[in-house]
Amino acid sequence: MSGGLDSSIAAIMLQQQGYELIGITMKTWEYSPEHAGVESGCCNLDSINDAREVAVSLDFPHYVLDLREEFNDYIVSDFVSQYMKGRTPNPCVLCNTYIKWDALLKRADELKCKYIATGHYAQLRKENNRYVLSKGIDDNKDQSYVLWGLKQGQLERTLFPLGKFTKDKIRELAEKYGFKSLAKKRESYEICFIPDDNYRGFLKAKLPDIEEKLDGGNFVDINGKILGKHKGYPFYTIGQRKGLNIALGKPMYVKEIHADTNTIILGEKEDILSDSFFISGFNSIKYESVNENTHALLKVRYKDPGTKGVLYPKTNNNIEVKLNEPVAAVTPGQSAVAYDGNDVIGGGFIEKT
Repeated sequence: MSGGLDSSIAAIMLQQQGYELIGITMKTWEYSPEHAGVESGCCNLDSINDAREVAVSLDFPHYVLDLREEFNDYIVSDFVSQYMKGRTPNPCVLCNTYIKWDALLKRADELKCKYIATGHYAQLRKENNRYVLSKGIDDNKDQSYVLWGLKQGQLERTLFPLGKFTKDKIRELAEKYGFKSLAKKRESYEICFIPDDNYRGFLKAKLPDIEEKLDGGNFVDINGKILGKHKGYPFYTIGQRKGLNIALGKPMYVKEIHADTNTIILGEKEDILSDSFFISGFNSIKYESVNENTHALLKVRYKDPGTKGVLYPKTNNNIEVKLNEPVAAVTPGQSAVAYDGNDVIGGGFIEKT
């Protein structure tokens, strides 16, 4: 229970369905004083109190699970490390897989709970002896993309009460149940441990000498010609156009980031298109394994509508993807998720071609 609308209404729905509930709020981050008053979807004191108030009003116990040490050691450290490798990390996917579900299931076992439930907009069913994850019916809120890392044993014990509802309907239900303030609560879209959405500032705080060491690296074109200087490669992402502070008479985009030489390659719009890439650490959900020449819809970012392509399994859970048409800014470190209709075939991390 984050204290937000979705997890609160999920709790109400489950209680009405006859489940005995225990509320868990995970504290994963300690905000610094300069972030006091900044709204976020989790972790701050107001959110924890909001979650507890819902639990009290519905008469079920509520606990706060302190995961700050694990979260910092795994998620935050990986976040910094990925940027320093010239990649763009996907912390929400890692958090869902290795922090939230692992921690929740461990706590569920201690409390003798059969299931865990969240406010994610996704659906789950059992088919051919496998638990199949699929999109929520609200295309604007579907969160299946960030859940690709969940294993069968985790899915077996998971409930997604909101998957068959739209966000507007959930707000209506909050009003109906008397939680009017929840219905109007602002949603949080930023990374939970960067409430001001300034990841560059976060990196500078974590690595105080980063600017001094990396400022002044080269922007080069696809032929290796030096075009200008940049502020340090970790402060840029693939496909970025704004904020380059370089005038070349035409729009230029970040095509590649080379951490070893502190070099950023710029190209025109057509230069950042890709029709093939690799996925590492592929977690297969719908099928036990992916067959050769599996046709799928590939999403390479959260709001990506998807592009049709074919999956070619390699070794060690690696997949080669060949798209029917090129897409822009396929970014190493981000997630690629393969869909069969609304079902998640599986997903993994994008690697360079």
